[in-house]
Amino acid sequence: MLGVLSGFAVVWVIIGAGWLMAKLRLLGDGAQGVLSRLSFFVASPALLLETLSKANLPAVFSTHLLVIGVSSTAVGLLSFAVFRWWRRRSLPEALIASMSSAVANSGNLGIPISVFVLGDASYVAPLLIFQLALFTPAYLLMLDGTTATAKPGAARALQFVLPIVTNPNIIGSLIGLVLAGTAWTPPELIMQPIHLIGGAAIPAMLMAFGISLHGSRPLKAVDGRRVDTGIATVIKIAVHPLIAFILGRYALGLDGHALFAAVVATALPTAQNVYIAAQRYQHGIVVAKDTVLITTVVAVPAMAVMAAFLTA
Repeated sequence: MLGVLSGFAVVWVIIGAGWLMAKLRLLGDGAQGVLSRLSFFVASPALLLETLSKANLPAVFSTHLLVIGVSSTAVGLLSFAVFRWWRRRSLPEALIASMSSAVANSGNLGIPISVFVLGDASYVAPLLIFQLALFTPAYLLMLDGTTATAKPGAARALQFVLPIVTNPNIIGSLIGLVLAGTAWTPPELIMQPIHLIGGAAIPAMLMAFGISLHGSRPLKAVDGRRVDTGIATVIKIAVHPLIAFILGRYALGLDGHALFAAVVATALPTAQNVYIAAQRYQHGIVVAKDTVLITTVVAVPAMAVMAAFLTA
């Protein structure tokens, strides 16, 4: 338990450093974008490549992936029903709200949590690959079909395939998995620079998060979406990990660290690309923006509570 709390403390200290840098304007207005691009395009793929190249593949893609896939799908369907038929939102807005409830931040916060709290970045790999390769494209396909943005023929197929095959984190993960599967270790001259570059991923991600928190003001009454944001937040932070816990513990027989890892993965905050999708389709922007911010703030304390419960 002390180790888990220490991991959360490290995460919050680095996030706090980013917030302080933003308050003092040490890095200028474009700092968040630069740090985010550094981590997304360079450092994070290097970290995933190195970590997964040493991973135990059956352990990475076993019941952990099943818990993530089934619980995420269940939460997506549940939240869509809530927003579509209870809150009576339009189909595109209900889809964005469902994404806000079900799509987790597997990169910018998932990787640091996996390293500092779970002890191994490979724990986040099933979530990252499931979401980037299957879950998010499915949502975008439905949004594309319910808005005026659909493209014809091959252009429409490329619209969904290209973001998957060109995603740096997917590429880094796949290379790492190939190395693990073939048991081949590249020369030290290659792996040492990858190791050093990957070391920049976690601090860059967390400081970028800290910078993004400075000056944010969610839940404005004039936006008229406070209730929707609250529902999406509760589903993401509480209902999603609860479903994962029930599925993992009672359906699949997980316990100990394996169960804790599955629950933590589903308790991660809403992914920032949900807000990007909302902007792209011009629906659900307020709910996506506010849910991303609020879940980012409350997710780490919520996971600390889960850690206390699961390690008691």
